[in-house]
Amino acid sequence: MTTTTVGDVREALEDGFARQRGELVAHCYRMTGSVHDAEDLVQETYVRAWRAADGFEGRASLRTWLFRIATNVCLTFLEGRSRRPLPSALGQGAADPAREPVQDRAVDWMEPLPDAVLWSEPAPDPAESAATRDSVRLAFVAALQHLTARQRAVLLLREVLAWSAKETADALGLTVAGVNSTLQRARAAMDREAPAQDDPAPVDDPRTRDLLEAYVRAFEAYDVAAIVRLLAHDVLWEMPPYPEWYAGAPQVGRLISTWCPASGPGDMRLVPAGTANGVPAFGLYMRDADGVHRAFQLQQVWPTPDGDVSRVIAWFDVEALFDRFGLPAVWDDDAQATVGPAPVR
Repeated sequence: MTTTTVGDVREALEDGFARQRGELVAHCYRMTGSVHDAEDLVQETYVRAWRAADGFEGRASLRTWLFRIATNVCLTFLEGRSRRPLPSALGQGAADPAREPVQDRAVDWMEPLPDAVLWSEPAPDPAESAATRDSVRLAFVAALQHLTARQRAVLLLREVLAWSAKETADALGLTVAGVNSTLQRARAAMDREAPAQDDPAPVDDPRTRDLLEAYVRAFEAYDVAAIVRLLAHDVLWEMPPYPEWYAGAPQVGRLISTWCPASGPGDMRLVPAGTANGVPAFGLYMRDADGVHRAFQLQQVWPTPDGDVSRVIAWFDVEALFDRFGLPAVWDDDAQATVGPAPVR
């Protein structure tokens, strides 16, 4: 009979944690709506697992054990914290673009999740990878923020990780009946939120590439009319940490014309930054009075099969975001030409 020692568990933990890290980050991101918090919570998960190695009896897989720890780490973290919203989820109507937007830094806003954080390495199971990609779509994660922390945990364990009611109950200290009733309430809340379909057109589709190239050209030429033509008539435009959001291509055009600091062609550079939450991302650099293009916002762009853009989120927390997406703080056309921007994946 083979005896499993603490050393054996810790050796397996080192290997298993490395392989499961992307999935754990995705799980904690779904729970919190923040990639920064998710990365911290995954590290805390590892620390707790390391310390509790002598309590691992092998009754469940190491993967299940890690997710159980991660879920409870998230629940502890979320105690007393408010949800992370997007501007359109605050309950106020679309804003008037004639009024100057004002930042609200008191709100902990949702954050975009770079796909490279999760899939820099091939997934061990393609089926698991597909489910994870679907479950980090922004609309889904935003809808989760309307649930209580325990409802999020139950919904994710049961419907994303496909745990049984008994496994979920054991992980969360609930009864099976409690898990089932919590899941029912969570599903009802998600149905009420009815997240908008945000499945983008495939980025490797030639029509999508043409659309994104035209989008970049329109911004770099500061051609507002061209930008508006590329937007869906009912486009949604958001700009965290600004609580205002805008609906409709004409309104977005007026917003850009009125409040964008650019004054003409060449003032903006729009640099591909891979994908985030499954949609193309771009770093936007604005030319200052000294002629230097500096980080201004990071855009997530939803291309549709119809050949237009249905949604844009322009994130303004540039210091953290540009570093996370591997973008420089300053864009120099000559210096960057030798390296090139990140590809649209």
